[in-house]
Amino acid sequence: MSIQVPGTFTEDFKARTTFQSSSALDKMAFSEVPGTSTVPNQQGAVGVFDSGVGGLSVMREIARQLPHEDILYFADSANCPYGPRPLEEVRKLSEAITAFLIQQGAKIVVVACNTASAVSLHHLRATFQVPIVGMEPAIKPAAERTESKKIGVIATQATFQGELFASLVERFAVDVDVYTQVCPGLVERVEAGLIEDVETEDLLADCLKPMLDACIDSLVLGCTHYPFLRKTIERVVGPGVTVIDPSQAVARQTERVLEKKGLANRANRVGKHFFYTSGDPKAFAEMVERLIGERGKVQQVRWGIEVMR
Repeated sequence: MSIQVPGTFTEDFKARTTFQSSSALDKMAFSEVPGTSTVPNQQGAVGVFDSGVGGLSVMREIARQLPHEDILYFADSANCPYGPRPLEEVRKLSEAITAFLIQQGAKIVVVACNTASAVSLHHLRATFQVPIVGMEPAIKPAAERTESKKIGVIATQATFQGELFASLVERFAVDVDVYTQVCPGLVERVEAGLIEDVETEDLLADCLKPMLDACIDSLVLGCTHYPFLRKTIERVVGPGVTVIDPSQAVARQTERVLEKKGLANRANRVGKHFFYTSGDPKAFAEMVERLIGERGKVQQVRWGIEVMR
């Protein structure tokens, strides 16, 4: 069966199934998709999206902190990475995905992509009625923690060019030296599952060398793909540098917003997870299992040509 989402997607639904999670924290199943609705309600799901697998690091934390909530995860793998794309294109992609998640029953949408957050967050909040939670580089905790008054941030160029990043530095790091670095190729290596190989470590070493030479003592992961490289990053930077991942803070903010809006699901139940991708569903399912320990069918969503007009 297939459905047409006006102006956004054509979705080809695959056979639905259940699975046994290899992770102790998740005993969930792919089942019937929550009923579509444009009005947020307690029975709705938490929608999460990213350009690819990176946002799974955020979804993992949301599942830990809100185990009773259903989660819809969308990976726009066909258009990954977002970093090099024109800003207006990222904005259109983000709007289309958000519309899809809401139509599938999302009561809140978490933009688990730093690039999409930097480019689209204000636009999405002005466009949709459901609450929107975004990513922002963890400048504030890094600035509060640093003793050397030198912190590093690794992210995409689009994240650094956005008004959000400049605002965070201005508000929280006026007396701190902030070293920024774009690391081309890292997102693609995570997408390919090349997380702990020698070439990835060499790439990280080259990327982080200027910051380490400057004696930073805190490193902010400004892309949701990077937490999956945390072990390798910590080997490269050594014990004298604190690596800061904002995923837990985003999960806490998601919980706060749900509570404030009266949308928290208080049922005594274990939430279910539903996965969608615009790319290869088999390849994405393999990465979901590898990165967060869940197994099951992934539903492929194909773009309608209207999206990019």
